[in-house]
Formats: sequence, C-alpha cells, structure tokens
Amino acid sequence: MAGLSSDQNAALKQAAKLAGDLPAPSHDQVVHSIYDTAQVIAKQSVAKMPGPEITWQESLDRVLTSPLFGFPVMLLLLAFVFWLTLEGANCPSELLATLFHVGEDALSALFLKLGAPAWLHGLLVLGIYRTTGWVVAVMLPPMAIFFPLFTLLEDLGYLPRVAFNLDRLFRQAGAHGKQALTMCMGFGCNAAGVIACRIIDSPRERLVAILTNTFVPCNGRFPTFFALSAIFLGGAYYSFNSNILASFTVVGMILIGIGTTFVISWLLTRTVLRGIPSAFILELPPYRPPQVGRIIVRSIFDRTMHVLIRAVVWAAPAGAITWLLANTDLGRGSLLSITASHLDGFARLLGLDGIILLAFFLGLPANEIVLPIIVMGYLAEGALFWPDSLAELQQLLVAHGWTLKTAIFVMLFSLLHFPCSTTLWSILKETGSKLWTAVAFLLPLMLACTVLFILNLLL
Repeated sequence: MAGLSSDQNAALKQAAKLAGDLPAPSHDQVVHSIYDTAQVIAKQSVAKMPGPEITWQESLDRVLTSPLFGFPVMLLLLAFVFWLTLEGANCPSELLATLFHVGEDALSALFLKLGAPAWLHGLLVLGIYRTTGWVVAVMLPPMAIFFPLFTLLEDLGYLPRVAFNLDRLFRQAGAHGKQALTMCMGFGCNAAGVIACRIIDSPRERLVAILTNTFVPCNGRFPTFFALSAIFLGGAYYSFNSNILASFTVVGMILIGIGTTFVISWLLTRTVLRGIPSAFILELPPYRPPQVGRIIVRSIFDRTMHVLIRAVVWAAPAGAITWLLANTDLGRGSLLSITASHLDGFARLLGLDGIILLAFFLGLPANEIVLPIIVMGYLAEGALFWPDSLAELQQLLVAHGWTLKTAIFVMLFSLLHFPCSTTLWSILKETGSKLWTAVAFLLPLMLACTVLFILNLLL
C-alpha cells in the first residue's frame, strides 16, 4: 500500500486476516455497540419535552416490523391489493376486448372495401392490431388498479418497513441489507432495480444484488400472473374458486421469487462471490398522509402508462413477426410451427410446449408480450377467433392442451427465466462485464429449466 510503512502494512494485513476469521454477526455487534453508546450519550445530554413515552407511530412499527406480525401483515396486505386488482379488472378487460374486437371487424371491412391484399390485412390487422389490442385490454385494467394501490403503500411509508423485515433474512443469506431496497425497486422494473444497486458500496455485494434482482417479479410479469391465475384459479376455469385464491397465487409467486433471491444470494456469497458482509443501518421514515396528486401522477403516468406504452411498442413488431412466422410456409409447415416443433421435445420435459417456450425467447425485449405471443401463436395455428374475455381465452388455452399444471408452470418459468433485454443492457452497463451479463442471462434460465424439469417429473 503506497505511502505506508512496512509496520503499518503488516498491521493492516493482520487486521484483515483477523476480520476475515470473525463470524458474520460480529460485524453487526460492533455497529450495535456504537449505536448503543450513542444512545447512552444522547440520553445523558438531551432533555426531552414532557409527552407520551411511546408515540402511535412507534406502536404501529412494533407491530409492522415485529418478527411475529410483520410478515403476516405484509402477506395479507399484498393479498388484499391483488384481490382488489383481480376483482376490479374483470369487467373493464372484457369491455376493452369487445371494443377492440369491434374495431378489428371495422378495419377488416375497410381493408376488404379497399381491395387490400390478404397478406397486408393479415400483417396489419391480425398481426399488429390484434396483438396490440389484446395487450391493452389485458394489461391496462389491472395495472390501473394495482399501481395506484402499490404507490399508496409506498407513499404512506410502508415499503421501508418491508425492507426492514427482509433485512434480517438478507443478512442470514450473507448479502447486504440494502439489497432489500433494490429488490423492492425490482417490483417496478428489474432494470431500475439493477441501477438502484449503486447504493451498495461493496462491489461484491452489489454484484450479488444485480444477479438476483431478476427473480423479483417486475411490472411486465404481473399481467401474466393476473391473467393466468384469474383463468385457472379465479373462477373462469373452476367455478367453485374465487379471486381470493387467485390473489394468494400471485402472492405465492412473489414469495417464491423472494425465496429464490435468498437462496441464490446465499449460494453466491458462499462460492464465487465469497467475502465479508457489510453492516447496514436503515432509518425508517415517519408515516405520512398520502398525497393524492402525487399518487395519481406516479402510478398512472410514471408507471401504468410507461409500462403500457413500452408493451405496445414491443407488442406491435412482435405481433407482426409472429404473424409472419405463422404465415411463412416452407412446404413442411409454417416457420412458426417448424420452430416450435423443434423446441417442443425439450419444452415437454418442462411441462410446456414449443409455442410457449418460443414465446419466451421472442418476448426477450419485454416480459409484457410473452402471453400475447402465445395467444398469437395459437391463433395463427388455426383457432381464428378473438378472445373477448378471460373465459374465451381459457377455452383457447385449454384447446391447446393447457391445464392448471401448465398455467402454474408458465407462471413459474416467467418468474424464474432470464431478464428482459432492457435489464440485460442495464447489467452490462453497471458491471462493465460481458461475462457477468451472460451469467445474468444463463443462471436464471438454467434455474427455471431445472425447477420445471424436476417438478414435471414429480407431478
């Protein structure tokens, strides 16, 4: 080390060696000791005005951040938010689907009147318009409900309490406590979660947070969870179930994602990214009344419209490509069917089919378009009708061999598979390494395939 004497260098090396031999809790004990001493000094030096010893905010925090009640309250709140989302989105989704269906009929009549060639009608109407319309009809209502509710919890100051509860688990996994904050950012967008990892000072722990952020379901994956859980668990498939079960299914997917984050973080910090964990001090902000205007702006414009526009931008070319693949005849079948058939054997080992697996790869630009591509793939294969409702979408999926098991496997693969292209680009920019970017792509893909393969053998 430049500028230091040999004795100083030797002392630093010896200190580093001794620090490496200490168990992980020792670092937390040092930090606790510092804050305990500061608290004693503050009590001796600061005079408080007379008032209640414990405020209502402290009483509420004792419940929301306690080991006994913190997690149950969090799960119930999430389940309630998803239940409201599913209950409120059904009718608007069906109405939008009907309106887009009417629009498709009008466009088809216009193309017929103008004498447009069949391929142009198919590309623009059956490909681009149909896919884009379906994305809007399925995604807009649940997002317009979910994001304001999620923003409300954030504005009230509850999300830092969630991070506080998760901090203990991250420390046990050997990761940095701030990873709980970056994981919460990942619920909005994994790319934003990756960029948020800059708040972690340790390069090793920052890399752990970057590589595991993809296991947090982002905005683009929630529409798939909402649609499939509503179809196969919310009453559209089994009439005796309700959206309560569908809501807990979405919560279950989130818990699986969080659990996977802990497991992979634990494995990385004990193998290729082994090191000394850093201390983390989290200051809980005070509760505050929600700002309605801010909630509307952030949820509707910054989140709902941002995600919807991004989905539409990618859905339009994806619909065109899917239609072209389905209508490019190579003599042995369409390019879509041939490609899907090559993937079908491997996909069946995972409990999926070739169309589903192909849709995930075609959906690399954005997770929002995976389910629309699956629908387009099935529609192009002969089921030429527009799914006006979740019930008709269920009929389309069941007609192509879907069961409750298939729906759960698709949700699991969507949860665990590789991140979208935007997130991968963010990982490349943040790490500056093509190797770690490749790991960020291959690690989730291998995990998703392994989990589904094992489950398919067992179920």
